[in-house]
Amino acid sequence: MQPELLCALIPLFPLIGFLINGIGFRHMPKGAAGAIATVAVLASFLTSAFLFGAFIGQANLNNNTGPIVATLFDWISVGDLHINFSFQIDQLSLLMLLVVTGVGSLIHLYSIGYMKHDEGFGKFMAFLNLFIFFMLLLVMGSNYVIMFIGWEGVGLCSYLLIGFWNTNTSYNNAARKAFVMNRIGDLGFLLGIFTIINTFGTVEYVDVFKQATSLPIGDTTVLLITLLLFVGAMGKSAQIPLYTWLPDAMAGPTPVSALIHAATMVTAGIYMVVRSNVLYTLAPLSLEIMGGIAIATALLAASIGLLQNDIKKVLAYSTVSQLGYMFLGLSATAYTAGMFHVITHAFFKALLFLGAGSVIHAMSDEQDIRKMGGLRKALPVTFVTFLIGTIAISGLPPFAGFFSKDEILAHVFEHSKVLWALGVLGSGLTSFYMFRLLFLTFFGEFRGTEEQQHHLHESPATMTAPLVVLAILSAVGGVLNLPGSGWLGDFMAPLFEGSRQVNPEAFAESTIEHSTEYTLMAVSAGVALLSLILAYVMYINRRAVPAPDSAERSLPEQVVYNKYYVDELYETIIVRPVRGLGDVFYSFGEFAIDGVVNGTAWLVRKSSAQLRLLQNGSIGFYVFAMVLSIAAIFALRFFIRF
Repeated sequence: MQPELLCALIPLFPLIGFLINGIGFRHMPKGAAGAIATVAVLASFLTSAFLFGAFIGQANLNNNTGPIVATLFDWISVGDLHINFSFQIDQLSLLMLLVVTGVGSLIHLYSIGYMKHDEGFGKFMAFLNLFIFFMLLLVMGSNYVIMFIGWEGVGLCSYLLIGFWNTNTSYNNAARKAFVMNRIGDLGFLLGIFTIINTFGTVEYVDVFKQATSLPIGDTTVLLITLLLFVGAMGKSAQIPLYTWLPDAMAGPTPVSALIHAATMVTAGIYMVVRSNVLYTLAPLSLEIMGGIAIATALLAASIGLLQNDIKKVLAYSTVSQLGYMFLGLSATAYTAGMFHVITHAFFKALLFLGAGSVIHAMSDEQDIRKMGGLRKALPVTFVTFLIGTIAISGLPPFAGFFSKDEILAHVFEHSKVLWALGVLGSGLTSFYMFRLLFLTFFGEFRGTEEQQHHLHESPATMTAPLVVLAILSAVGGVLNLPGSGWLGDFMAPLFEGSRQVNPEAFAESTIEHSTEYTLMAVSAGVALLSLILAYVMYINRRAVPAPDSAERSLPEQVVYNKYYVDELYETIIVRPVRGLGDVFYSFGEFAIDGVVNGTAWLVRKSSAQLRLLQNGSIGFYVFAMVLSIAAIFALRFFIRF
């Protein structure tokens, strides 16, 4: 089968699912809507897997690991600029395709059970399919313009899904906040694309990167491009200062949280940086700025997660923190390690969010962990899978998160000992707040109402089956890039040939001795284990339960609990002044523009009211006016001539 056809089919399946459910959701049975949406994404996954196998086979047969560009049609031609609507199939896009469609299909299956009682079920499934369609465009496009279409598309779908329950004003506000903050980042991304066009005369990845290899390290234009692109990444991937939308995105249904936080939207910034690795390797200053923002984001979000009591909010700040880790790895040119963590994070974060959804489903929509406890007996499958996800994200061996996080920290150690130490600290914070969440939710005595306890039950198979699959992947996912074997590293190596060419030192063999590497692994795992023990002592032995919101807290606790008042700060220094300026412009428009328009209308109306009096019906008066006009015209011509 031709690669063009396969490439077209992958995003076409979810698009067809969206059209069917989007047009017929009012009349289609829920079972049919759920099956159509899930099968559409599953078909994309199977096609992606077939394409992956074909790519590997062709690479082994022809010893060619270069990208395959499938052009569907000529799209835009302006002067010397030609932009094709084409897809690029290479190691990076194939990995993202498998993750997006694989995890996405599990989330679709989960949604059948989670949303089955919702009146808007068909519309919800249609939005999920549209989300997957735009994400596939983002990762498959062969140029920055198609990436930008997918980039904007997932932003639109996030708005639709976060505010899906639109009868709730706070949910609508959260959706609007996500939309606006992403537009800020997208402006930087768009300016970066314009600068690429102005510099290279093309937006095709192959052509841009080929030309870039002839530029010197530290080139000013490349620095500008990479910083503008990173502004876009800060918006989509929730880095300081554009991170506050992501925790508020918890307003959407839990499958939406899993889809946005695990496999799709928030990883777009990581994908974009890895895709543009040649440009970033040429801009060391951009990487340094990225590393500083990344570690600050990781620590800030992790510290906020320590005192949050909403089960989804804890996981949301965990996502922000983990994204910081990914960017930290990329800042040390550890592009493979960053992508490795993207993959393992997709497994365990989707698992954790879907597990949280199972808990919320059993608790009759209760999300406060202070009102839970002792759920492991009533929800055994959810508990075991959630435990696996917690171990994985905490970086404890031998689960997936340990290997990907350790690889990032090892590269960072070579780059900066300070950043490595801060990274280990963040790893310890992650372990503490995640086991705090686990212990308060599943251990101890039940703290909810009698009615909630009476209705406690394990989720249906459509919800628990994805949990089991994701738990297995979270447990064994580390085999993708085990130390010493490094399958993922070997597979992705051709992507970084350009970066090796422009800066061989950044990709030189690691100088860390095996003994040092083992020590670093032991330190990272030891810190995570100590945090686990501390959480166990506090919340199991001492049975501590967070104080109610009305209770007094110490000043540091109050500051952390209220998320360092960053939202309030933005409201004071940005939102209110912008609204005030908008009110001024509105008043000016009302006074000046409306005054001119309305004044003109008034003048025409009044003057016409007087002029119409000249139409009196007297033929003699009309003849007199005509003669007088002719005389006036002759007189004017006479005086103008002389």
